[in-house]
Amino acid sequence: MDTHAERRFTALSGGERQRVLLARAFAQEPDVLVLDEPANHLDIRHQVELLALLRGRRRTTLVSLHDLNAAASVCDRLHVLHAGSVVASGPPREVLTPALMAEVFGVRAVVVDHPLTGDPLIAVDHRAPADGTEPDRPRAARSRR
Repeated sequence: MDTHAERRFTALSGGERQRVLLARAFAQEPDVLVLDEPANHLDIRHQVELLALLRGRRRTTLVSLHDLNAAASVCDRLHVLHAGSVVASGPPREVLTPALMAEVFGVRAVVVDHPLTGDPLIAVDHRAPADGTEPDRPRAARSRR
């Protein structure tokens, strides 16, 4: 963020603001870091950089993520919440299962090995809900000629 040092915080984009706040948290060198959706507002490059930074830290980090693939790549342990309670806890490979995806998130999914990293990778069928019901199909748009 050195290139933005002369800009006011309020003039920064959402992603730039997020990076400044994260830099401030890291600069304090806490023994435990608690982050709520730290990749929010970040483009894909900065998400990858942040996840690599989190993974490389040798300190305890508690992070809340909705992106389960990101969580699987950066976290040693996952705690999945549903309706305010922990429903699964453990290493990503043990926790992230097709049954959990269906039960907690209502989606049909498979979990495969990421071809580049070997981490668990969740592939979701966006065409059908997990309960087997037919998804709502949008009406075909009429062309205007």
